[in-house]
Amino acid sequence: MTVPEAVLLFDIAKRTLYRLIKQNVIPSINEGTRLIKVNREVLQEMFPPASKEKIEKKNSNPNLYDLSEENCYTIGEISKKFQLHDTSVYKHIRKYSIPTRQIGNYVYAPKSEIDKLYNGTID
Repeated sequence: MTVPEAVLLFDIAKRTLYRLIKQNVIPSINEGTRLIKVNREVLQEMFPPASKEKIEKKNSNPNLYDLSEENCYTIGEISKKFQLHDTSVYKHIRKYSIPTRQIGNYVYAPKSEIDKLYNGTID
């Protein structure tokens, strides 16, 4: 199995898996650029398989946003509404990982997340 499959199936960190491969604790085969395969049986002995709930939780995105123009603010609108400079808005968007969408010359961010951010409800 590949490294990403093992990470998902056994709920272990990718760095941990690569470290164990490098230390020859887990046998592996390098089948080309960015394609390392590991032995499933060895992993099953070392790590219990992750529950299906954890796997489904990792695959699902709990924060789906509607990034249509009517449900978003532009950066300029955010700046005017909350009296901030454009660069401050961009820094906050990056800091709090707020999704954006660019259409032409305009960058849009979801109204719900921006309102939460500037009305003080994001930690």
